[in-house]
Amino acid sequence: MARCQLRIYNGPADHTLPTLDEGPTGRRNVTMSVGDILPLLADAVESRRTWLRDFEDDEITISTDLYEVLLAYQHYCRPGA
Repeated sequence: MARCQLRIYNGPADHTLPTLDEGPTGRRNVTMSVGDILPLLADAVESRRTWLRDFEDDEITISTDLYEVLLAYQHYCRPGA
């Protein structure tokens, strides 16, 4: 019987690591690109993962450009808009 060899997958080799820093409140913060986090969040929302509710009240910081785009998108997605 052939032995199955398991390997540990550490992600793609060209993937940049998130930046970790400590905020003014002493909480540790991680900075990641939107491109890295959106697919994960979209999958979690689509799969209705219950752990998302644990973070509903957490605040995030986004660029003003992204904020303006999200406001415009929200305006045009409203029923009757």
